[in-house]
Amino acid sequence: MNKWRFLTSVLFILTFSCSGDRVFEEFQSFSSLSWNEVDSVSFDLKELKEKGGPKLIAVKFNENYPFSNCYVRVISKDSTGKTLENRLINVPLFDSKTGQPLGTGFGNTFTKYDTLPVAISDQASSLTFLQYMRQEELSGIEAIGLKILK
Repeated sequence: MNKWRFLTSVLFILTFSCSGDRVFEEFQSFSSLSWNEVDSVSFDLKELKEKGGPKLIAVKFNENYPFSNCYVRVISKDSTGKTLENRLINVPLFDSKTGQPLGTGFGNTFTKYDTLPVAISDQASSLTFLQYMRQEELSGIEAIGLKILK
């Protein structure tokens, strides 16, 4: 039992000791460990003052994910619901030659951060991600996150 407490403490310290460079970070997990094509993942940016720094999408996945990449539709909207940006991006999750998972993790769960090539204007109040893999259920996806750096 003490071994688990120690590991949990170390992970907690590592997670929160390196947080000085981020302005925003949030994950939304899927209880079924799969991302349904009708499930949108939205992040509220209304209260966020700084939106100009580098933006990262995070995909938490496991070895049950059946593809080497994940296509994601990224939509930013203003407070009236008007679409400001609508772009399809490709997030590689496994190395195309070796088949090894990209990102960091342990066991069979990994988190891949990738640059989000979308400009979030000052008028943006929300950012939404939709899976665009032409699968009703995208198994192996555990969570989707957004990280904005200074």
